[in-house]
Amino acid sequence: MKNAILIIVLGVFVSGCALTVDEIHVPYEGKANLNVVDGAEKIFVTVAHADKHTVFKDRVGAKKNGYGMEMASIVPTNDIARTFAVAVKFELENLGFKIGEGGKTVRVDLIRFYNGFKMGFFAGDAVADGLINVAILDSTGTIIFSRPYKGGGVVDNIQLATGENAREALIKEISDIVGKVAHDKQLHKILSR
Repeated sequence: MKNAILIIVLGVFVSGCALTVDEIHVPYEGKANLNVVDGAEKIFVTVAHADKHTVFKDRVGAKKNGYGMEMASIVPTNDIARTFAVAVKFELENLGFKIGEGGKTVRVDLIRFYNGFKMGFFAGDAVADGLINVAILDSTGTIIFSRPYKGGGVVDNIQLATGENAREALIKEISDIVGKVAHDKQLHKILSR
């Protein structure tokens, strides 16, 4: 009888975890290993951002139980659109651009940012997928460059579909996307004009 009660209590405790919202902080882990762009030290850039995603605005994923059913939400504690903008600003500074008024504006629009879990028989994967759009505006506010940047991150062979596993995949996703922005030679050329 004691074992049956213990199993029931343990079952309620374990299933309760899947039903509670996970709050996670998703930072950008910058690379800071880029070559400086010629002439960038003379160019002033302002970085702005907007959250333009239309689905899953209230979360960045959902926990799943052992049967692959979605359970409680995984929500960020930081402003993800702002995190992307700060990351782009960080990398532009590493490229040699000056951050300040009087030049072009780089606008970073968050379009998609989500982690899904792929469940397998013995293990699963946390698979993050995201999309931002980066636009460069001249001093009159005219868009002179606009490009989407897509990326992702995977944490494989996970046992639990939880916020912590989603967090690791989402961090990889931010690094992947911002890395593509930072290495875009066309973007460098437009900013340097």
